[in-house]
Amino acid sequence: MKPKNSNASISNSVPPNSKNQAQVFLKTAGLRNTAPRKMILDILINSPHYHFSAENLYSTLKEYGHSIGIATIYRVLAQFENAGLVTRHQFGGTTAYFELTQPGHHDHLMCLTCGKIIEFRDDEIEHLQKEVANKHGLTLTAHTLYIFGTCKDPENCLHNQDKQ
Repeated sequence: MKPKNSNASISNSVPPNSKNQAQVFLKTAGLRNTAPRKMILDILINSPHYHFSAENLYSTLKEYGHSIGIATIYRVLAQFENAGLVTRHQFGGTTAYFELTQPGHHDHLMCLTCGKIIEFRDDEIEHLQKEVANKHGLTLTAHTLYIFGTCKDPENCLHNQDKQ
C-alpha cells in the first residue's frame, strides 16, 4: 500500500508536478493544512491502491514511522468527506472505504476473496439503469453500483499475492 518509492517519506513521494497538490486540495476545501491532514491526503493522492479504510491508512502511516492515532484518522476522513474531498463506500460490510472524490461517475467491482476493488464505467449499464428507473416511474438522479464476485484464478491473483 505504500507509494512505489517505499524509501521516500509520504510528503516526499508527491510527484514533482503535484508537489503542493495536498495543500491546494485542503485550501480549496477550506481546511487548515495540518500534518495529519496532509499526510493522509498525500497517501490518498499518491497510492496506486485508491480505496482505503481508516485501518489501511493507520497501518501505512505506521510503516512510515508516523504516530497518528486511529481516532484522528477517522476524524480527518470525516472532515474530508464533509468537505467533498473523499467519497465513502460501504462495500456490503461494516468497513468504510475512502477514495478521492473524482469528477464523473464510476461503479465498482469487488473480489470477496482478496478484497481487490476495480473501478469501471459502462455506458450500457448506465443506459439500462435509466431505463429501469423510467419503467418504474422514476427519473434517475443518482445511483451506486457495487458488483461482488471472486477472482477467476485466486491462486494467481496479483492483488492476493501483494497481501502475502
